[in-house]
Amino acid sequence: MNNAIALAAVDLGSNSFRLEIGSYEHHQIHRIEYLKETVRQGNGLDSNRNLTQESMERGWACLARFGERLRGFDPQHVRAVATQTLREAHNRDEFIDRANELLGFPIEVITGEEEAALIYRGVISQLPASDENRLVIDIGGRSTEFVLGQASVVQSLASYRIGSVAWTLRYFPQGHLTPEAFETAEIAARAVLDEALDTFTPGSWDIAYASAGTANAVGDTLSANGFDPGVITRASLDWLQQQLLRAQHIDRIKLEGLKEDRRPVVAGGLSVLRAVFDLLGLERMVVAQGALRMGVLYGLVNDEPSGDIHTASVLGLMQRFGVHSMHARHVAETAQQLWMQLHPQETFPPANLAWAGLLHEVGWRISRSNYHRHSAYILENSNAPGFAPAELAQLGQLVLGHRGKLKKMEAFMHLPANAEQLLCLRLAVVLCNNRRAPDMQGLQLQRNGKQLLLQTAPGWAQRFPLSAQLLREEAEAVGKTDWQLLLHLA
Repeated sequence: MNNAIALAAVDLGSNSFRLEIGSYEHHQIHRIEYLKETVRQGNGLDSNRNLTQESMERGWACLARFGERLRGFDPQHVRAVATQTLREAHNRDEFIDRANELLGFPIEVITGEEEAALIYRGVISQLPASDENRLVIDIGGRSTEFVLGQASVVQSLASYRIGSVAWTLRYFPQGHLTPEAFETAEIAARAVLDEALDTFTPGSWDIAYASAGTANAVGDTLSANGFDPGVITRASLDWLQQQLLRAQHIDRIKLEGLKEDRRPVVAGGLSVLRAVFDLLGLERMVVAQGALRMGVLYGLVNDEPSGDIHTASVLGLMQRFGVHSMHARHVAETAQQLWMQLHPQETFPPANLAWAGLLHEVGWRISRSNYHRHSAYILENSNAPGFAPAELAQLGQLVLGHRGKLKKMEAFMHLPANAEQLLCLRLAVVLCNNRRAPDMQGLQLQRNGKQLLLQTAPGWAQRFPLSAQLLREEAEAVGKTDWQLLLHLA
């Protein structure tokens, strides 16, 4: 397929309806637009498992708005999928017939197993290539999916009728948050999920990922309250439960990082998540970036996610912002060589250093003046598949500090590893000042504490007088920090 094709995925979930629009180019999908509406259709099933008229009206109104946004899209580039609530609803045909007209595209009610497969595909699209065995768990509004796989191959999958909306309605119906309600909800969740142990046996995965709504809500809340970002642990779940118990009622929950649309269903979601931890003997889960919608988008182009997603994202940014690729590669390779001289016992230099070298000039298209600031802003605010926000922030800091005064980098350079990478990058930029690969013959960088010593081969300073002068200026700049750069320019 040609590059820059607009694709769209519509996800009719039990709690929210979502529209994801992406651009497919260079075998990657980049977000263009994301719309979400909290429809709570999962709350709209009556005792006979029929959608109430009110819940259908909410859903239709949302899909009419999505339909306006999707006008003009090629039908081959749009897929709308519905999950557990419409799997259960006896009158789903009545809802879907009208919904198809309003959206302008057919809506598929997918099975739990297909949902699980799409979730896994979406999750791995945002992860680097690896042979590790990955367990992915997605706690939705009315269903929870388990998937075990390696690379792009799904080994086992299952879907269970349990979720944040369903469990909140059943075990916290009046909104009261008590120890007894949580205990009952968790016991019931373990009973439903108990059969998962027959397939998903502890020890059969190397790393566990949590995806979608409940995981993101819990992860964001924990991160905003001082816990490690992107990670959920047993201890952090205990802390979160204590905060909910102190609130005593759903309406009184006030937690930094917890979005308003998630507050009414967080108790049920937390109960299911704690049950998963207990049942599988988990100590930690990593919050995954991809989910069902991303799996649907990749399915539209019948393309497997890129094997090396970090490199693909970096190359995509370079192409999008017109980076001079040869010069960028020279800087990246020189920075890596310098770092390896400081760490000859290491096998590979840090990937961050190479990425920073490749991307240090992404801001040139905005302005040559202070381009390093533009570059840092672009990186810190980019949608770069495979990179977590913390990784992009780290890259942004490296790029921000690759030129100019170092006072702005004092906090970043407090960690020796950060300082080493930054100084190697700065030296690489100096040595590549003529936008050609530098002569590294006889050039040696050593470290003694917070002192770096750079030595050159005889006659080097006479052959490269501009580089020698720039190095002297760099030594002066470094000397204004806790570090020193000593030069032996032969």
